[in-house]
Amino acid sequence: QLQLVESGGGLVQPGGSLRLSCAASGFAFDYYAIGWFRQAPGKEREGVSCISSSDDADSVKGRFTISRDNAKNTVYLQMNSLKPEDTAVYYCARGYYCSGYALREYDYWGQGTQVTVSS
Repeated sequence: QLQLVESGGGLVQPGGSLRLSCAASGFAFDYYAIGWFRQAPGKEREGVSCISSSDDADSVKGRFTISRDNAKNTVYLQMNSLKPEDTAVYYCARGYYCSGYALREYDYWGQGTQVTVSS
């Protein structure tokens, strides 16, 4: 069964850091891109970062770094210097390429992990 499971979210103070994980199973992980998205209350889901099957990485936020460990079927999102406006549910999703962040380009999604940045 294909699954994407996010973890690592939580409450952090402004200026702090978090590392999110996206654990994949049920498909040939090495061959796919993985994207990170977020959705804040009352806002549309937006792309944050993406990493291709060949390790080409893109991040909309310079404070965020994406990486992958194919041996563990896991993608990580390191988030530094967090701000209150980073508060959202963060999702990972499977794609074929990192060709942008159109939601239709990603076919499977995890359930999300909550990130709250607050003092």
